[in-house]
Amino acid sequence: MEKIRKALTGISGVPVTPYKTDGSVDTTKLSGLIARLANARVHNLMAAGNTGEFFTLTMDEMRTVHATTIKAAAGKSLVSAAVGRSLTEAKALARDAIAEGTDAIMGHHPMDPFAAPSFQAKYFLELAEASTVPVIAYVRSDTFSVADFQKLALHPNIAGIKFASGNLMLLAEVIRATKNAPAIWVCGLAEGWAPAFYAMGARGFTSGLVNVFPERSHAIHQALEKGDYVAARALIDDIAGFEALRTKYLNGANVTVVKEALGMLGTDVGPVRVPGVETLTEAERADLRTIVDNVAEKNCAA
Repeated sequence: MEKIRKALTGISGVPVTPYKTDGSVDTTKLSGLIARLANARVHNLMAAGNTGEFFTLTMDEMRTVHATTIKAAAGKSLVSAAVGRSLTEAKALARDAIAEGTDAIMGHHPMDPFAAPSFQAKYFLELAEASTVPVIAYVRSDTFSVADFQKLALHPNIAGIKFASGNLMLLAEVIRATKNAPAIWVCGLAEGWAPAFYAMGARGFTSGLVNVFPERSHAIHQALEKGDYVAARALIDDIAGFEALRTKYLNGANVTVVKEALGMLGTDVGPVRVPGVETLTEAERADLRTIVDNVAEKNCAA
């Protein structure tokens, strides 16, 4: 449990899922990507997370992504296998990932349109009860009560809460209410939000950028851990446009930007599956190219 909590105070990278020309998962390219991220010492890899297009993957594809990531990480990075959909399916995916050797389970926010907030929290609690490895709760809502968050943070098998809401006052309130709980509160909104989350008492952050520029993610993390917000903001300034592009089309371009940036650096990982944005426009691609070239040049000069 402690090694998972320590990893959560670092970078939780969410790898993209590469596809072959026939649309199937490309395990060879995925293995290469994971090996590169593990060699870059990314603290925690969330296999089949949202940047990995979780909701477009079949159950068998998720199992393939989990197993491939665990093997390719080779113990250099911790692996958190992302599970979700119905609670029954989430538990089944978790069991299989645990059998493959995952270090932790990351439960996706239950997206049922008729879900009640307190019972969404119960979803995570039941997943934690069923899992034999630590669980990370990925909460993409600010509708949970403080009492709901307390239950999550105090559960002995919940290592951390990936808080993916911009409601920073709620974040501050729940951190105050759980200050004696061992669970780690993680910024679930990537590098751009991380300074504000750190100021409220969170640690670590999730990242899609890490697929493209792990050294930049590390530099931002190191600045935040030192409390050097000036340095962190300067490092984030260069990738602010990258993150802004990802939010276009109601976040529909979130994965598209990461995949196209990888392509610009010579790693073709295939398109994004529908209903995500399949490709950027020429104008968007030109903007992304400017950002990628700028960061790459600065990384080389550093």
